[in-house]
Parts: sequence; C-alpha cells; structure tokens
Amino acid sequence: QVQLVESGGGLVQAGGSLRLSCAASGRTFSNYAMGWFRQAPGLEREFVAAISWRGGRTYYADFVKGRFIVSRDNAKNTVYLQMNSLRPSDTAVYYCAAVSDYYCVNYRCNDQSKFDYWGQGTQVTVSS
Repeated sequence: QVQLVESGGGLVQAGGSLRLSCAASGRTFSNYAMGWFRQAPGLEREFVAAISWRGGRTYYADFVKGRFIVSRDNAKNTVYLQMNSLRPSDTAVYYCAAVSDYYCVNYRCNDQSKFDYWGQGTQVTVSS
C-alpha cells in the first residue's frame, strides 16, 4: 500500500500561483510514476499532469501546458505541482495518484483507471 496525502491547496486570485505537494508513505515510492488529476463540481475527474519515476518524462494536459509544472523529489517521497497563471476554470479538487512507471512510460500516463493509489484531494479555488 502507498498512502498519498496532498497539501497546498487554497484560495487564490486569477493570475496567481499555488504549489501543491503530495507526500507518499507506506510501500516504497520507487517504480511509481505519479500523476495529478482534478475534478470540478459537476464534471468528471480529468488528467492534469504526470511524471515518470526518475523524473525524466513529464506529461501534461493541453489546458495546463506552459502554466503548470510537475516535479518530484524521490528522496523526500514527494511530488509537486507548480501552478502558475491560474484561471477560475482551474477551480477543482486536485488529486495525486500513483501508477506503475512501466505502464506510464511504455503505454499511457493519463489513464486514471490504471492508477493504483489515490490521495484524498486538496481544494483549489481561483477567484476572478
């Protein structure tokens, strides 16, 4: 089992920035790619970004490219999502999740059905 705990959410004005963190504990963090997803009220959960185990590959949804940056510090068992130029449409609960690094790198890294472990989420609200 891998336990994931997100933090860093909050209320921010449009154009502002937030950095989300996801701390992993329990089973080894190694060999897991990590992803960020979000779910806005009334909408389905959607892929935001992902990063391979060694950090060499990153993946982004088109709507966050150039604004969000995903990174990780394996020594701290933590993955980050730096969110810049935030928009009201970014308002959602943000979740981190873990998926097999092999699957992520060799197949897809945005298929949430393949992610094994999920955090409880952190609320991000962007005011206009």
